[in-house]
Amino acid sequence: MDLSYSFIIPVYNRPQEIRELLETMTALEGDIPFEVVIVEDGSDLDAREVVAAFDNLLDISYYQKENSGPGDSRNYGMRHARGNYFIILDSDCLLPPSYLQAADRELRTAYVDCYGGPDAAHTSFTDLQKAINYAMTSVLTTGGIRGGKKAVNKFQPRSFNMGISKAAFERTGGFGTIHPGEDPDLTIRIWKAGYETRLFPEAYVFHKRRISWNTFYTQVRKFGKTRPILNSWHPHTRKLTYWFPTVFVLGLLISLFAALLGWYLPLLAYGAYFVAVFADALRKEGSPKVALMAVVAVLVQFTGYGLAFVYSHILVNLLRKDPKQVFPNLFFN
Repeated sequence: MDLSYSFIIPVYNRPQEIRELLETMTALEGDIPFEVVIVEDGSDLDAREVVAAFDNLLDISYYQKENSGPGDSRNYGMRHARGNYFIILDSDCLLPPSYLQAADRELRTAYVDCYGGPDAAHTSFTDLQKAINYAMTSVLTTGGIRGGKKAVNKFQPRSFNMGISKAAFERTGGFGTIHPGEDPDLTIRIWKAGYETRLFPEAYVFHKRRISWNTFYTQVRKFGKTRPILNSWHPHTRKLTYWFPTVFVLGLLISLFAALLGWYLPLLAYGAYFVAVFADALRKEGSPKVALMAVVAVLVQFTGYGLAFVYSHILVNLLRKDPKQVFPNLFFN
């Protein structure tokens, strides 16, 4: 199969991140040709000089455009790319040397028009980055590999590490204007168009997620608001599991109230869960501090997502409000 790869990377005010990502791309193993397409999404602090420093090291193109969001910027990059298979990355990712070899091997073994890869925490990440990465990826939370290996052949890729063929892009029109949520929306439309998706377990990235506690809470709240909107657009994708964070938070509140009345069993069950999270994070990260922060991150994740999910569900699915009217900050023009 004649595959030609184009990495598509939107960037917004993060030139240093692009430098770090491009440095890892110069170290990719194997003799597999590829191009890199950088799309500057209306940044005040652009990466032109950073990208220029790699002109002799990579086959790289740089485009500047007005701010229109990451989804539209990825579409812009794919329209200007020369390859027939696009690999979409976020600017806050690092690639292991084996990344392209792993993706290419999977595609040549059993071709698929869209794939997603997992994310991991690099040893150089801060304690907060490692804790949040755990909350976002652990099978004990709403993260994981979004189903893990059980979901390999019905995997919903995420746009920080996603491959899509030129044919699938042209058939679907690419990403929509919602953000976050543009990646599961595209995946569902890819399925509707008759294409398949798959998890490539070995095509992983190191995802930095340079965020504070406040921005992490804001991010998971946006995720929670987005899911009922996607459910309204694609009713057949609704799942009871999307309610788990909401039920978890309400159950925790009820357990705290019950403890005040002398009934401690429900609260002890929650305590056992958090002990399990701590132990699992300690096993993976080897740091009691990171493990404790991971427990906090999981609580922040469930609370932010769960409360926002039920709020959005009431407005969008019960009261039939227009999502763009009630949540304008989730959409780009």
